[in-house]
Amino acid sequence: MTIVACLAVLASVGSAAAPSPVESDAADSSPVDPEIPVALLVDLSTGQTLFAREPDRRFVPASVTKVMSVYTAFDLIDRGKLSLDRVVTIDKEVADEWGGEGSTLFLKEGDQLTVGELLLGVTTVSANDGAVALAKAAAGSVDNWIALMNQNAARLGMHDSHFGLPNGYMDEGRTYTSARDLIRLAEVLTTRFPGLYKRFIGHHGMRYHGITQNNHDPITGIVPGADGIKTGYTEQAGYNFLGSAERGGRRLAMVIAGAPSPAIRNKSSRQLIEWGFEHFASRELLPKGTLVGEAMVQDGSATSVTLFTEAPVFANLPLGQDAGAQLRLRYRGPIEAPIRQGDEVATLRIAIAGQEPHDVPLIAGANVGKANAWQRLRNGVASLLR
Repeated sequence: MTIVACLAVLASVGSAAAPSPVESDAADSSPVDPEIPVALLVDLSTGQTLFAREPDRRFVPASVTKVMSVYTAFDLIDRGKLSLDRVVTIDKEVADEWGGEGSTLFLKEGDQLTVGELLLGVTTVSANDGAVALAKAAAGSVDNWIALMNQNAARLGMHDSHFGLPNGYMDEGRTYTSARDLIRLAEVLTTRFPGLYKRFIGHHGMRYHGITQNNHDPITGIVPGADGIKTGYTEQAGYNFLGSAERGGRRLAMVIAGAPSPAIRNKSSRQLIEWGFEHFASRELLPKGTLVGEAMVQDGSATSVTLFTEAPVFANLPLGQDAGAQLRLRYRGPIEAPIRQGDEVATLRIAIAGQEPHDVPLIAGANVGKANAWQRLRNGVASLLR
């Protein structure tokens, strides 16, 4: 069962009305155009949702698919299974099928590029041919690469996503995702691979084969702190964007999907992420190492284990509103021994009026071994007296 215990209600500052992720009846009060069916804004620093419109609705991502190809490449590079300096020779199949198809590097048979150059083409000018060439070089075939993409999505908990091509080109609906899944992808890109993220994401343009092309990212270079991530468009998908910006120690990630025009997508992208920075203030609720409570232990050398915050606990509080943060300890238990000190064994749920609740991990404060015969007897007697 899940144990829930109310811990505290913490006061914040301000008064009067404040923004909320819950959709308002007044269209002009929303930072996102009403013609856009899917939108999501999350503070990755806290895990808190600031704005949500159909966050779990599945949609066709178009070239935003390439972000999963980029993650798959980053993962292989990080594990030493793929080198940025590896030279890739473009074969006839890639050149004939994808060279000049949609967004492209105009690759030709016999061209030689490094993995790093292909990645830059994918992230900066959304090269369809570059994504397929990278897939074949890294995994031996496009099918093998797609399998890796879907395995990675499953490991990341992207339950509403499936990928049918490396580049997001139209594939009869085999590729789909959700805004919440894409935010998860943005989170791991920025936190697990910060060096690669900075190296390959957020460039304004590139030149190859004597052709200079610009990145269509609507926020980088316009919104302070913005650094990517990827646009996408097909007739089926509409105009999409997965973006991120970091400012004042806060990193926000956002999704806009299904916009009817690039102008509407771009305007709403800028408005939404600026809205997140301007209307919320990050507050530390608990410092690192705070004792939050105890969890019951099953078949352990102790009947309970202390729970501590693994890191400082922050929350975004709406500016100009008297709001509190309600903290609830949650765990599925009793927790079965053995438990190691530092194991994540519980969560702290933070609920703020008008916001989706979000959870932060809590860690065990001590080792708890399996109970011996005497301890099992003691535990049995203690359970009868509860």
